[in-house]
Amino acid sequence: VQLQASGGGLVQAGTSLRLSCAVSGRTFTRYSVGWFRQIPGKEREFVAATSWRTSTPSYADSLRGRFTISRDSAKNTVYLQMNSLKPEDTAVYYCAGSPSSGTTLYYRRAYNDWGQGTQVTVSS
Repeated sequence: VQLQASGGGLVQAGTSLRLSCAVSGRTFTRYSVGWFRQIPGKEREFVAATSWRTSTPSYADSLRGRFTISRDSAKNTVYLQMNSLKPEDTAVYYCAGSPSSGTTLYYRRAYNDWGQGTQVTVSS
């Protein structure tokens, strides 16, 4: 299984960006996908996840309302739409795959497969 994250870049505060995570080697059947982000020197933190079990996505409380995760099964791709970006959203964004569902998706340990990360830089 491979996950390829893309779509990062340098943007101004207040604008939007959409990240993509292309999954190859398997489908979304019993396979959840999440997004995490990491700032240098800090722990990798949960952003959002889409579970294979439910249509209701999960979000970090601080990002709910600005970020939206979605899944296109035909393209085997998961997207992260990020709106009203702030300088503090600057980070490397990683997508990851997991056979788990539910609240375990908030935790890095639930994920077996990781993409390489894409840099998002938001200037003020």
